Formats: sequence, C-alpha cells, structure tokens
Amino acid sequence: MRKPLQRALIATLATTGLLFGSALISPAWAVPSYPSAEEVAAAKKKVADKKAMIARLEKIIADLTVEADGLAKTAQIKAETYNIAQDAVDSVQAKVDSLQAQSDAASAAANAAERQLGQIAAQMYRDGASGTSVNLFLNSGKADDLLYKLGTQERLAGQSNDIYEKSIALQKQAKALQDELGAAKSELAGKAAIAKAAYSEATSAASAAQAKVDANERLNKTFYAQLASLRNTSADLEKQREEGLARERAQQNGSAKMDAPELYSVGAPNAGAVQTAIDFGKAQLGEAYVLGGMGPDIWDCSGLTKAAYAAAGYYIGTHSATNQFRTMAQARKLVPLSQMAVGDLMWYSQESAFDGDKYHVVMFVGGGLMLEAPNPARTVRIVPIRWGEMFPYAGRPTAP
Repeated sequence: MRKPLQRALIATLATTGLLFGSALISPAWAVPSYPSAEEVAAAKKKVADKKAMIARLEKIIADLTVEADGLAKTAQIKAETYNIAQDAVDSVQAKVDSLQAQSDAASAAANAAERQLGQIAAQMYRDGASGTSVNLFLNSGKADDLLYKLGTQERLAGQSNDIYEKSIALQKQAKALQDELGAAKSELAGKAAIAKAAYSEATSAASAAQAKVDANERLNKTFYAQLASLRNTSADLEKQREEGLARERAQQNGSAKMDAPELYSVGAPNAGAVQTAIDFGKAQLGEAYVLGGMGPDIWDCSGLTKAAYAAAGYYIGTHSATNQFRTMAQARKLVPLSQMAVGDLMWYSQESAFDGDKYHVVMFVGGGLMLEAPNPARTVRIVPIRWGEMFPYAGRPTAP
C-alpha cells in the first residue's frame, strides 16, 4: 500500500515550486501609513522633526519584523503539527504492513493444512481400510507388523482429525488477522486524512510567512533609503543596523529558564560524535527550509537535527521536534539549560507542560549560538540563541 503524503514526495514538490508559490494564499496584515519622500525631505529641515521621523521609520520596520516573526512562528507550529500527524501515519502504516504479512502467512498455512487434509482423504479413498500405501505413509518401518497394519486406518483417521482441527484453528487465526487488518486500514485512512489537513494548513502558513518576508523586503528598501537620507549614511548601513536591532530584540524577548531543577545525572557528551553532527549541520548552511525536508539539500528543523545526529551514528527520534524531545526524555538524557553543552538540542514550546508539544528544535553550537533550519522564509543558519519560549531543558543525544 502506498503511504499517503510521503515526506520525500512533499520535498520534491516543494523544490519544484509546486507547493510554496505565493499564489496559494493571499495573507492579510495591517498596512500602516508610511511616510512619503516629501515628508522625509521636510523632516530633514528641523532636528526635532528629523528625530521624530527616524523614530517613526524605525518603529515601522520593527513592527514589520514582529509581524513576519509571528507568521514564521505560526508556520513552525503548523509544520510540527503536520510532522506529528505524519508520524502517526507512518506508525499505523507499519502496523498495517505487519498485519498484512501475518495475515498472508496465516492464510497460506490454513490453505496448506486444507490441502494436506484433502490429500489424506483421497489416499484413504483410494487404498481402503487395508491399503499398504496408507501404512507406509504413517510408518514404513513397521509395515510388517500385522497389528500395526490393522490399526493404520484408525490412526490415519486420528491424524486426519488433528490436521482438520489445525486447519480450523488456522482459518480462525487468518480471519481474526484479516479483521484486525481491516480495522488498521480504516485507522490509517483516518490518520492520513488528519495529516493531509495538517499539511494543507502548514503549506498555507509557510506561504503566508514567505509572502510577508518578501513584502517586507520591498518596503524596507524604501525605509532604509529614507533613514540613510535622514542620517546621511547609506541604505546598506541602515539595513545592517536595523537587522542588528531586530536580533537584539529577539534575544531579549523572554529570558532563559536557567533555574530548572536537575532531573537525573546525565553523562558528558561524546566530543567526536558531537563534532560530526555539528560539521554535518554546518555543511547545510544556506540551504532551503522546506516542510518535511530531510536532505540532501532541503530541511526543516527536526529533519536537520535528525540527519545531523544520524551522521554521527545516533538515533534521536522521528522526524518531529516533539518526538525528539520525548525520545531524549525517555532515554533520560535531558539537562537543565544551566548545564547545556555544545551539541545539545534545545526546543521551543508554547506549552508549560513537560510533555507538551515542541514546535521547533535547534542545536547549540557554543558561544551563545545555535544552528537551525528556522522557517520557510529563512535558510539553514547559525544565529544567537533566542530565549523566548525556549523550553528549560536541553537534550544530550551522545550521553552514555
């Protein structure tokens, strides 16, 4: 049975531009009143007006960034919802495959027992009560024993009855497995429908995020030029300045929950394996984020972390940030952020519950930096850690 919504197929469609085109969605966001060139020129004539205009432009740019970040976060959340749904599909598909194999084997065994029973019945009919071939069929080594010959038919009838009972039992087993298989296939159809709906929402959210970033870039070109005119600098310099301020705001948005209690003792990471994982991640820098992507040159957040640690020989869970967190928790490999080491995984979550869903996963690479496949509007990158909504525990895949 072909699996619905295969991640590989999704990634292929995405890279050919069939999924994330801006025509899929027309996002709506507030359009503020932007200053005209005439207003900027007039503001340059008075110091107070110039300062007010600079403040106005910087607020507009900051607000646009906040809107884009909000849509990017929504895209991350929707993507993780899809990944969780697709994990459920994969799990039930494996169950269906297993039941199909068991059902086929049980049916084959039941059919073989029926054929054996038919062969014995035919032999009994041909040979009659004293047929020598029947005696030989049961025990050729005692064919000269008269008493054995006389008891052959009765014993053959007994063997026939055993095979008959075995055939009935095998038929019941095959029927039970077929019923279970039918129920599993129905469950699979339901899970596939959920995954399909989640995928549709995720692609729409991804398109909205990308469209917002594209729109912001067009608007900001004008705003950077206006700021440059007011400050007598260059548009490129103003762009660098505003992007730097945006990064600072992102870092300051929330604080690290460094005071989480230690859950249990976790060993030190395997330095060699960690370096392999980080090197793998760094080799993907600049590559595209694609929903469901796990290489070779397209990624989503959990696809990148999974592939990076697979390259180092470690299994960290399925293609899902939530599942990777739960895998680390089950393996007792979670440490408070205060004990975080290079190579550890970190998660973002809107939920305070320990086992709640995690919508984004990144890798700590040291120096206050993290490696991530962030969202549909950004490529794989290394950036300063954003502490807002960071879950207070990190995962250490290579701990013994």
